[in-house]
Amino acid sequence: MMKPDWWWGRSASLDLHGCNPLLMKDPKILKRFVRGLCQVLKMKRVGPPEIKRFGHGKLRGYSVMQFIETSTITAHFDEVGCRAFIDVFSCREYDPQPVAQFSQKFFDAKDCKIYVEERR
Repeated sequence: MMKPDWWWGRSASLDLHGCNPLLMKDPKILKRFVRGLCQVLKMKRVGPPEIKRFGHGKLRGYSVMQFIETSTITAHFDEVGCRAFIDVFSCREYDPQPVAQFSQKFFDAKDCKIYVEERR
């Protein structure tokens, strides 16, 4: 299928609930997640992922940002609520379903909601 002239990229946002909290608290595991997700997407990473833990109280947790050749992957983790919020934006077409399946399985999430927007 041909992309319309106005098409610039695709943004997929995932809300994962009921995640295994141990998987969201280890930067080495988060780095493994990003590498695996890039393999699923068949997209090349640009540099290492930025992984930081910050915030206060209920809002303390890790955030991840990975540049890819066609844009970025970001993820934010709610350790208290056992939730993960993952966003993939790319100006190269991709299927969000494998992204959701991989992410849900990786974090052992009970459910996953996907929001997809075609960007212009």
